[in-house]
Amino acid sequence: MIKVVIDTNIFVSSFFGGNPKKIIDLWKNEEIALCLSKDILDEYIDVLQRVGLKDENDIEELLSFFAKGFNILFTANTPKIKAVKDDPDDDKFIECAVPLKADVIIIGDKALKTIGKYMGIKILTPQEFLKTHKID
Repeated sequence: MIKVVIDTNIFVSSFFGGNPKKIIDLWKNEEIALCLSKDILDEYIDVLQRVGLKDENDIEELLSFFAKGFNILFTANTPKIKAVKDDPDDDKFIECAVPLKADVIIIGDKALKTIGKYMGIKILTPQEFLKTHKID
């Protein structure tokens, strides 16, 4: 199974459809494993609450997936990595990917995209991920 870290703007965008929704649906259908850390999970929840998404059922479903550990790999042991010069807050995605040996970080963020790859971990947009990873 492909292990992925999903950046926050992709996660939030999934509520509006398109490729980000396809990515989250792959996770919900157990075709990819979601890699998380406390920092990422905190940011997901913070941003979802801040943007006040309308569909509370979707948010509740998501929170129940998190609570049950649904198809999730979680690391509490994240190394401190300084890789994203333009947006150091995005380092948390790489810090999660490294100890969990993620295959891909799926991003919608230009600062992360400029890195391209980190320690063999690909950094791809949703479109690139969907095109290059044929999920069975």
